[in-house]
Amino acid sequence: MNPPDIFGAAFAADPYPHYRQMRDAFPLYRHEGADAYVLSRYEDVAAALRDPRFTTRSYAAQIEPLLGVTVVQRDGIEHARERRLLTAPLRADRFQAAFQTRLVALADSLIAGFRHRGEVELIGEFVTPFAVEALATVVGLPPGDLDRFRPWYTALLRFGVNLLGDPAVARAGFVARDELDAYLRPLVATCRRAPGPGLLSLLAQTEVDGDTLTDDDIVRFAMLMIFAGGETVEKTLATFIRNLAAHPDQLACLRRDRALMDQALAESLRYTAPTHMVPRRTNAAVDLSGGAIPAEVEVLCFLASANRDERRFANPDNFDIFRGASPNRSSAALIDHASFGMGHHVCLGAAMAKIEVGVAVNRLLDALPRLSLSDGVAAPDQGLFLRGPAQLRLRLDPARPTTPALHPEAHPC
Repeated sequence: MNPPDIFGAAFAADPYPHYRQMRDAFPLYRHEGADAYVLSRYEDVAAALRDPRFTTRSYAAQIEPLLGVTVVQRDGIEHARERRLLTAPLRADRFQAAFQTRLVALADSLIAGFRHRGEVELIGEFVTPFAVEALATVVGLPPGDLDRFRPWYTALLRFGVNLLGDPAVARAGFVARDELDAYLRPLVATCRRAPGPGLLSLLAQTEVDGDTLTDDDIVRFAMLMIFAGGETVEKTLATFIRNLAAHPDQLACLRRDRALMDQALAESLRYTAPTHMVPRRTNAAVDLSGGAIPAEVEVLCFLASANRDERRFANPDNFDIFRGASPNRSSAALIDHASFGMGHHVCLGAAMAKIEVGVAVNRLLDALPRLSLSDGVAAPDQGLFLRGPAQLRLRLDPARPTTPALHPEAHPC
């Protein structure tokens, strides 16, 4: 038996059976095509994300040609300095105060276009425009430039996951980089002179212990946020809504108790991670549960496989928003999924993404008292290492029951 081909059609169609095979029979193997070692167990992926022997030097090939050296590549004092400055405007309380009202208005304006219809294709009419406009709003871009914005961040992201070196994907990424850099620099200069409500202005005015960000720092980080925080939010939002609609008993529980939102989103991120893999590079030999990895090699860490590891999670192939909840369900410890990374390189935009997705889902539930899958079948995810449904057709039929009958194994709420 051979290990799965992570670039094969069968893997792209449904990677989860292959992840189980990897965890059980090939917890560590070298993939010839990627010239990299593959990790799939939770224990090993968590170690690679936390252990300083696994570095982020892989991004020298994936991100640096586009963005230069960013915070995700830095370590030590330089990393601590830049992360401290960047974290300030992205704190959940500060971000919520700055952007929640506008995110709510954006969600409501999109929902108004379909709330009185019997059916909606949610990706095209809500998920994508919300993610694009939310990111543009957060960054602080003029509303008239939205049509230019999504092609830029799509091209940047495709460059980052172009492990097979498609030259057309590389060329598109460089074009997007140059256009976006030329677009952002005058905006940063304007934000220095006359601060506005967006992230560019917040970064331009940020000072921590007398230290500030340069224009280059701000442009690089804005591009990094566009690179990493655009389509990934789309996928997170799309899979969350799809997962809830596919489990109507749990959707009904969330409707009744919105305090479950954080743990429900955490479970969705565990169950269907938007980003399935992140790279690392070793600076020393490392022993893991699956075997030994040499120094100075590339390592592919499969977050989505770690999130389904039965060694870590009971019944990992089940979607359960009460996973990790306290017995009386008055509070919950967030599920320790790997989808936002771990260690000192944990995703800087995690709080931002959770707030954006929480606003979108709350407004949908407020506006749509009855919501179900149009044909009763959950739309499958598509994509290789960045996955989500391409379409999500929902029925908004008032004749359908508001509270579906609970499945026998379902949690009462």
